[in-house]
Amino acid sequence: MLDNQNQSPRSLWSSRFAFIMVTAGAAVGLGNIWKFPYMAGNNGGGVFVLAYLFFIIVIGIPAMIAELLIGRRGRQNPVNTLATLSIEARSSQAWQGLGWLGAITLVLVLSFYSVVAGWSIAYLVYALKGVFVQATPDAIVSTWQTLLASPLELTLWHSIFMFLTMLVVALGVNAGIERASRWMMPGLFLVLIVLVIYAGFEGNFKQGFQFLFAFRPQDLTPRAVIDALGQAFFSLATGAGCILIYGSYLSKETDLVKTVMIISVLDVLVAILSGLAIFPIVFSHNLTPESGPGLMFHVLPIAFSHMPGSQLIGVLFFILLLFAAWSSSISMGEPLVALLKERWNISRPRGSFYVGIFAWVLGLASVFSFNIWQDIKVFGRWGIFQVLTDLPTNILLPIGAFLFCIFAGWVMKEPDVREELHSESPWLYASWRATIRYVAPIGILIVFITNFF
Repeated sequence: MLDNQNQSPRSLWSSRFAFIMVTAGAAVGLGNIWKFPYMAGNNGGGVFVLAYLFFIIVIGIPAMIAELLIGRRGRQNPVNTLATLSIEARSSQAWQGLGWLGAITLVLVLSFYSVVAGWSIAYLVYALKGVFVQATPDAIVSTWQTLLASPLELTLWHSIFMFLTMLVVALGVNAGIERASRWMMPGLFLVLIVLVIYAGFEGNFKQGFQFLFAFRPQDLTPRAVIDALGQAFFSLATGAGCILIYGSYLSKETDLVKTVMIISVLDVLVAILSGLAIFPIVFSHNLTPESGPGLMFHVLPIAFSHMPGSQLIGVLFFILLLFAAWSSSISMGEPLVALLKERWNISRPRGSFYVGIFAWVLGLASVFSFNIWQDIKVFGRWGIFQVLTDLPTNILLPIGAFLFCIFAGWVMKEPDVREELHSESPWLYASWRATIRYVAPIGILIVFITNFF
């Protein structure tokens, strides 16, 4: 048993619903909207979706449960939690290094994520001004190029987004994160549903549906299977401590397995609804499907430009992007602020300021990589933005997720794990334990290795 005297008093989520909204917000991000639908449609449609769902069940859900139970048992920031649980398990204190690895990962991701999310604020403002209404494709492409070429404007939107993120974190667990998620996540789903209904009336819904769900097994290559595995791993936000810190505020009575399953369903639902909202509109204008920023800031504004109610639809869509990015970035800031608060007794508002400033300054490298530093290559090969994105997402996150699985499956004592999981089904517990010890680590290793090929 843990000595609770070593743990600081903590706020707890006010309800299971609040926890689900907050954690779903951490899991749902820009990748659900601009990456998964394209990957599904381009790699076998319904076959890819089934492969993705399979990997969510056998890797994503067990890994999320593992990180949550570590957080709930430790009741501290990731570094302190791993140090405390290592003592409980009579293992090496080196495990707290996993918490520091997560902190480094989160700072890097937050720095570039804020810049990218700032684009959604910029385009929301453009949409409110009616910039895209009746605009030509060349004008829309020029708008994008002008934005990237301006370090001042990119810095402005980056600054606004970072301020919004750290403001919520500074307000605290209940008054800030929980309150924001309680309206942000339902708002996100409401906007998505409105956009899907609009796409059903104004877009080529049949072609969009077939693109996403028609079974095309000939398109499901080995590489596509690995992509489905990787997307399942990344989509639930495990590996850096975001889920751990949210678990540390979770009551002991909450059933982890059932709750994580609900969160996973919501995460998948956002990805699928996003595809149904986006691709019918894309196909109705005979445009080529893309992924990433090209889809969000080129293809869709072109499609919106000549559609009925184009200004309103554009505003709603970029609100959707902003909510998805904002809820994810909040989960990145919270573990870092909790670390400063609990390890060095720095107040939450001051810690939020420190984290925000540090990540903001680091984010300037991403800003400048699109303009004044665009010709700089690391080792003569990689652009600055590519390094800042690939290092945490392709290297640090898989390493972190792998080590969390090892810690929960091999380091923590089985009675302690059972106490946190409190599953009444021996079969369910045995399945989870076997998965977290063998299947999930192997799957994560496959993702890690294939990132280099």
